[in-house]
Amino acid sequence: MAVTVAGVRHVAALARLAVSDDQALVLVSELNSILRHMDALAQVDTDGLHEVTGVGAAGVPLRPDRGPPVPLTRLRDDFAPAVRDGFFLVPRLPTHEDADAAR
Repeated sequence: MAVTVAGVRHVAALARLAVSDDQALVLVSELNSILRHMDALAQVDTDGLHEVTGVGAAGVPLRPDRGPPVPLTRLRDDFAPAVRDGFFLVPRLPTHEDADAAR
């Protein structure tokens, strides 16, 4: 399946991105190149190879924190309007709908 200019424009419109004619042509070329690469990878014979596993459900083993905490170079009130449970509170973006309901 090849990517077309119409497809790029459709996805750009869904993402509310402005894409010029020149940018659309570049994106079509780059996306089709990626798809050709994926086709080449799909043709590789992997019979007899063990499955590569990642982190999985167990997660990554973490080491304990060591040493004293690193002090801030400025007072927290200089750059953080509010703090709760050790986390910085920042105002919601005005583009988020129903911001008050999430609080």
